Amino acid sequence: MRRRSFLMGLAAASLPTSTFAAIPAMTSLDDVVVLQLREGQVVIRLHPEAAPRHVERIKTLVRQGFYDGMPFHRVVDGFMAQTGDSRFKGMRELPMPNVPAEFNATAFKRGVVGMARSRNPNSARSQFFIMLADGDFLNGRYTAFGSVVAGMEFMDKVRRGSPEDQGLVANPSSIVMMRVAGDMA
Repeated sequence: MRRRSFLMGLAAASLPTSTFAAIPAMTSLDDVVVLQLREGQVVIRLHPEAAPRHVERIKTLVRQGFYDGMPFHRVVDGFMAQTGDSRFKGMRELPMPNVPAEFNATAFKRGVVGMARSRNPNSARSQFFIMLADGDFLNGRYTAFGSVVAGMEFMDKVRRGSPEDQGLVANPSSIVMMRVAGDMA
């Protein structure tokens, strides 16, 4: 408890007080990511106990600055907002292996963060999505690795895509920057 209080004090200059109020007690700041949008700040609590390999991949990419400037390229109204496709940032495919599925008991409710993949359940790499509404049909079929604890109102403001184009967004909202909260101290 003392370590958490100390870390929170160190990071207080970087994060608004409301951010800390939203983080569940006993959560390590190393298991929290802060996603800065133009619209505001989204705080995501990671769930390493449910999906350790997915959490590790996300934190690695966050620490590399991979998501900075990354667009929400696919946003389906009433469903989810997806980001993390390196092609939309003018980059090549990541030189990292796929992450095997870590299906868990987390239900895909509004605010849950899951890993995108191809039809192969063991093909996750860098793309993730944030649920804008409940999507129970994803339960047991995709890996949930986190949940939004503050800032869903800002996710509700990201630009939506056209239903005719499977949610692809012509002029997408982008992540300004994404950081591990423990690194912001």
